[in-house]
Amino acid sequence: MRFDVVLIGGGLSSLVCGIKLQKAGRKCLMVSAGQNALHFSSGAFGLLGKLPDGTDVTEPLSAMEALPSEHPYSKIGKSRITEYVSSVPAFFSECGVGLHPVAQVAEPAETAAVVRNGYRITPLGTAKPAWIAMDDVTLFASKDEKIGENALIVNFSGFLDFNTRFIAEGLGKRGTVCRIESVKLDEVERLRKNPAEMRSVNIARVMSVEENWKSLGHKVQELLQGEDLVILPEVFGLRDQVVTRWLREMIPAKVLFLGTTPPSVPGIRTQILLKKAFEAAGGTFLMGDEALDPSFDGGKVLGVRTVNLGRIRIEAEDFVLASGNLFGKGLLASPGKVTEPVFGLDVDCPSERRNWYDENFFTRQNFTGFGVKTDKDFHPLRGGEVVSNLYVIGAEVGGCNPLAEGSGAGVAILTAFSAADSILGK
Repeated sequence: MRFDVVLIGGGLSSLVCGIKLQKAGRKCLMVSAGQNALHFSSGAFGLLGKLPDGTDVTEPLSAMEALPSEHPYSKIGKSRITEYVSSVPAFFSECGVGLHPVAQVAEPAETAAVVRNGYRITPLGTAKPAWIAMDDVTLFASKDEKIGENALIVNFSGFLDFNTRFIAEGLGKRGTVCRIESVKLDEVERLRKNPAEMRSVNIARVMSVEENWKSLGHKVQELLQGEDLVILPEVFGLRDQVVTRWLREMIPAKVLFLGTTPPSVPGIRTQILLKKAFEAAGGTFLMGDEALDPSFDGGKVLGVRTVNLGRIRIEAEDFVLASGNLFGKGLLASPGKVTEPVFGLDVDCPSERRNWYDENFFTRQNFTGFGVKTDKDFHPLRGGEVVSNLYVIGAEVGGCNPLAEGSGAGVAILTAFSAADSILGK
C-alpha cells in the first residue's frame, strides 16, 4: 500500500494536519489506536497560559518572545504563529466545529496582533485561561469576573461525574450565591439501572431526542426562583451544538455548561467532526490499529506495518507522528529510561529518574514535558541524526510542558499547521 503521507495518531494534532494535507491534494492514511486527549477536553483551547517560570500570561502572542529557542512556538516563529492563530476559527468552522476566540486577531495593517486570554470555569468552580472555545463553552474576560449574582446548579439524579458541591464552593468564593437541584427524567433514569451506563456520553445520546431535552428545559424553568444563572453539565450535543443553543433559548436565564469527569462530550464531538472532515476530503482512517516495524533508508523512513494489516507494508513520501506523550502512550517509561516506541526516536528528558517528577503532586511535573527531540522544522532525531521525511507534532514534541503552560491545544494545532506547510513546500 502506498500513500503520500501516513499519520500515526488520531487526535487533534493528527486530524488537523491530515485535513490540511488531504484538502491540498495529498493522499493520506491515518492510523489511530483509539482514545486520545480530545476525550478529556474542556471544550476550550489553550494557547499559552503560563511561561515556563510560572508567570501568568494575558497576551499569548506577546509573551511568546520570552520562550526558549527549543520551544515549538519559537521554532515556528511569531509571524507564522500570528498567521496560523488568525486562521484557526475558519479552519474549524469548515469542519463543523464552531469556535469563538477571546479576542480577534488584529488587522494585517497593524504592527502587532493582539490575542488576549479569556477564562473558562472549571468543574471545580475555578477559572483557567483559554485562547478559544467551542460555541457552547462560555469564556470570561477576567479570571476574577463575577459570573452571576445567584446561580441554580442543576444535575441529573444519580449522575456522579458532575460535582455540584465543588462548583458551588468555587463560585461562592467568587461571590455567586448557589442553589443545587437535581432532576429526574425517565430516559435518563433507565441508564441508572447499570452504573456503567450513567456516563456523560450516554446521557448525551438520550438528550439528543427533542422530547427529552424539552422535558429538561421545562423542569429547569419550574426550578428557577429568580436566579440569573443556570449551570448544567456538559452532556449535550454529541454530534453538533444545536441542543445547547435550544436550551439557552428555552431557559429564561443565562446558561453555563460546565465540564464533567471524562469522557468529554465536547471533545468527542470535536473528534467525530474532524474525522468526518478528514474522510470527506478523501482521507483513509484506520481505527483501533497501531503502527510498528518501520523500515529506513539512511535518514528517511520507507514504510511501516500495522498490527491489523499484518505483513502488508505501508509506504509513503512523508510520515507524521502525533501519538501523544506519556499520557497517550506515544512515549513509554521504564524504571531507567523513556523511549519513543514506533521509530526509536531520541527523547528529551533528564537521565536521572529522580528528576522526572516532584513529590508534591500539585506542582509542575517534569514528566509532562517529555517529548521527542526535533530540529526547527519538527524533523525528529534518531541516534542524533535527523529523519528528513518524518515530522513529530502535538504533545509528542519536546521543548515545552503543555500541561504546565496551558498550551496543549495550541501546540497541537500550530505544529500541525507547520508540518503540513512543510510537506506542501510552503
